[in-house]
Amino acid sequence: MEANILHADLDAFYASVEQLLDPSLRGRPIAAGGGVVLAASYEAKAFGVRGGMPGRRARELCPGLIFVGGNLREYQRLGDAAIQVLGDFTPVVERISIDEAFADVAGCTHLFGPPAEIAAAIRRRVKSELGLPISVGVARTKHLAKIASQVAKPDGLVVVDPRHELEFLHDLPVELMWGVGPVTRQRLAGIGVNTIGELAKMPGWSLERLLGPAAGEKLNALAWNRDPRKLETQRRARSAGAQSALGRKPAAEKIFVPALLHLADRVATRLRAKSRPGRTVTVRVRFADLRSVTRSITLDQPISATAMLAEIAEALVRKVLVDHPHEKTISLLAIAVSHLEQQAGLQLELPLGLDDDRRRPGTRKGAARWTADRAIDKIRDRFGWEAVGYASVALGPRRSVPDAFRELAEKEL
Repeated sequence: MEANILHADLDAFYASVEQLLDPSLRGRPIAAGGGVVLAASYEAKAFGVRGGMPGRRARELCPGLIFVGGNLREYQRLGDAAIQVLGDFTPVVERISIDEAFADVAGCTHLFGPPAEIAAAIRRRVKSELGLPISVGVARTKHLAKIASQVAKPDGLVVVDPRHELEFLHDLPVELMWGVGPVTRQRLAGIGVNTIGELAKMPGWSLERLLGPAAGEKLNALAWNRDPRKLETQRRARSAGAQSALGRKPAAEKIFVPALLHLADRVATRLRAKSRPGRTVTVRVRFADLRSVTRSITLDQPISATAMLAEIAEALVRKVLVDHPHEKTISLLAIAVSHLEQQAGLQLELPLGLDDDRRRPGTRKGAARWTADRAIDKIRDRFGWEAVGYASVALGPRRSVPDAFRELAEKEL
């Protein structure tokens, strides 16, 4: 089989755009963000500055670090333009974020040459037309193409020969694998697994016992480059979510309640806009040591009301904190809604006076909440998001990451 899948990834995207717009920043360590680093230039990365790091820690590592506020419209414009370059070569493009995408070029090699030549042409065009560095990996599978683009950074091209895939893959650090974050990497390092090859040699039962059946099986397959996934050019969203990087905040009600309401507002607004309520609510709480805990609940009826979602998420977070009484600091909160359904008719419920009436969309109280949210949606559609909102959010603690940055990063329904 041929290596026909490309993964293109704009290098240090936010920082690169800032340096493009302000040439005086070129060659200097800069970071997009403020309370939390969203992206760092390669000059800043040389000091150990990384995305997701608290701004205070970043300044300690790099005293000369320059924080930039962000040109959000330019991020969107240039990200779209770069992905469009891929679309000029092939219609089979799967965009996975503002600054990266997969492309399958199997059907256009007779027009533009071998995949390696197409990848080189994409890089030349992005550099000459947009002025941005972009790394491209070319391989037979999506997972390997993404790893190849990481190896190619900064501003490079790596083509993986199908005859030598495992030779290329097994010498690489395990954290390059899709799905291996800081916590998983630490767990693997604890048993002496630091490379993908070492992971591949682990007995399946041992890996599943360490990481769980689903994650263990998936990582074992990827370590042997078994990845049958095809590109999805028009994916139907299976969930909607949002997260908030808090830095290091006390695990206190005054911190997590407004944060959850703000997250629920963002998620539920998107659900209502697409008329796609969901039945499963999941929360994720990340503690100071980067360890994350998730809790979820599946409801009888799908929901899309903001206050309803916030209260359910709050109850789940309280369960997490009860189960982990020694954790006193939260660094991130996330809410996701899955098992989405098309909004048809609402099944009304009898007025039985149940304790959770306010959280049931078919009750009088539940329907009133949804009606109030629709009124808020109409005001925001006409006058903007900031025209109306929840007081506890607006008057609450300043959030570490501006909402506009989050909206760029989050996938729309």
